[in-house]
Amino acid sequence: MATATVSGKGWVVIPQEIRKRYGLKKGDKVHIVDYGGVVALVPASRDPIAEGHGMLKGGPSLTKGLLEDRRWELEQEERDLPPPEPEP
Repeated sequence: MATATVSGKGWVVIPQEIRKRYGLKKGDKVHIVDYGGVVALVPASRDPIAEGHGMLKGGPSLTKGLLEDRRWELEQEERDLPPPEPEP
């Protein structure tokens, strides 16, 4: 496990082995995340649009299936309702 020391200004040097493992270079950004008592440094995406491109491609639409299920449930509920009473 790599260890670093926090300076008086709050600076932390990320050890070289960790920088190499995650490809961190001068000027790269990292997110500092608090996981309820655990602090983590997470490399920020250099180009989030390019990294996310195609992520949802080709798979079935979960929304379409969910809407079909809800439509079927509604039809079942309406089928079990008594007919509306005529207005006086």
